[in-house]
Amino acid sequence: MEKAKISSYQLFVLMFLFELGSALLVPLAMGAKQDAWIAILIGMVGGFFLFFIYLRLYFYYPDIPPTEYAQRIMGKWLGRCIAFFYILYFAYLAARVLRDFGEMLITFAYPETPLFITNTLFMLVVIYGVRKGIEVMARAGELLFVLMYLLAAVGFVLIVASGLIDLNNIKPILEEGIRPVVKTALTQTLFIPFGESVVFAMIFPYLNNPKKLKWTGLCALGLSGFNLAIAMAINISVLGVDLATRSQFPLLSTVQSISIAEFLERLDVFFMLALIINGFFKIGLFFYVTVTATASLFKIKKPSSLAYPLGIVTLLLSNTIASNFSEHLQEGLRQVPFILHLPFQVIIPLLLLIVAFFINRKKSSKQKNDIHR
Repeated sequence: MEKAKISSYQLFVLMFLFELGSALLVPLAMGAKQDAWIAILIGMVGGFFLFFIYLRLYFYYPDIPPTEYAQRIMGKWLGRCIAFFYILYFAYLAARVLRDFGEMLITFAYPETPLFITNTLFMLVVIYGVRKGIEVMARAGELLFVLMYLLAAVGFVLIVASGLIDLNNIKPILEEGIRPVVKTALTQTLFIPFGESVVFAMIFPYLNNPKKLKWTGLCALGLSGFNLAIAMAINISVLGVDLATRSQFPLLSTVQSISIAEFLERLDVFFMLALIINGFFKIGLFFYVTVTATASLFKIKKPSSLAYPLGIVTLLLSNTIASNFSEHLQEGLRQVPFILHLPFQVIIPLLLLIVAFFINRKKSSKQKNDIHR
């Protein structure tokens, strides 16, 4: 790991921007229809529990990343296998998010540009940021966080001023009961985006004040969850359930609807800036931990030297994981949560925590016996 330290506020900003990421972009939790915002809030609560798992593992092994403490907990051979599969997992998610934003750019801004070109340009920026290190990314986050929130506030005011919001579109609440909402939360929003905070297990050791980690993480998850719920409620109230479900990028479709005095129109290009900011940090953090985890596992002294080769792999993967964007979305919302997210976000961390608990309890009892002797 690089010799770097970040503050609790910088970690908060990174987690907040990361959690919003592509979750603002895609039609999240639309399986719950007009109750999508409730499914997001339920997923957020589940995300709190997952965060406590990652947090507890960090407190057991505060000075080393998961790629190393997995080997201490499960043994060298099995631990290295787990670490290697996590590298593949993070690289795959970096490629998925890169594909999301590449598709968004060619849909709304560059329709004549090949997907490979937009993804390449985006990936070059990400590689540059990752090579500069986590401290530089954290400082950039502090600056861009203000700009993103300013754009979000302006967008909300303009949507309200346009008279687009129809609260009848989010009624009746819980029309089909709580069951479909909970099902959507447990199969989608728990994993995307809240369970993806597993990536920060690789970043926790950089924190300069570990005592503030718990509240920093909970505040970041909570604030991002409420922002996502509000954004989805606005999308549904403006577009209606059917259009919000069919739209590939419902938030940008909502912003496109803004029209004030037939003068302020087609503002989606400006609000793409906020989405691109989130996308940079989501892809950047996934890719950063891919690079650092690879360096840690294979004992490479200069992690930044891996940025370009792994960046090329991620870029090629982003263009080949699906033949079109509809297929890409279906895979991400229906298959990936069970095949990848469930084991890597829930099952493996929980298993590591259980084994670590017994290992550390055995050590503690042994130390007490030695003291009494």
